[in-house]
Amino acid sequence: MSTEFHSKEHQILATLRKVLSEVVRDTTPPPGRPHPLKPQTIENVKHCFLLITSREKEIIEATGGSMSKRPRYADEPKKTSQVVPFIKPKDKDK
Repeated sequence: MSTEFHSKEHQILATLRKVLSEVVRDTTPPPGRPHPLKPQTIENVKHCFLLITSREKEIIEATGGSMSKRPRYADEPKKTSQVVPFIKPKDKDK
């Protein structure tokens, strides 16, 4: 999977997001067990994710990109259907 970075800052933010998510996965306990992190630390991590995503969005939009792109599998079929607008025919009597 290739990732397109719009700047060095974007690459740094993406790496930070990846590492932070790995830390969250590694420290998340099984169901029913207490979390090793303090509630304030968990809130700070969530805030970091929001800041990273917000800045990434600004960088992408500043370069004319869109946040609507989603990863695709190489063998996933591409959508070929199109939405056809419906035009109501005019009444012949009027």
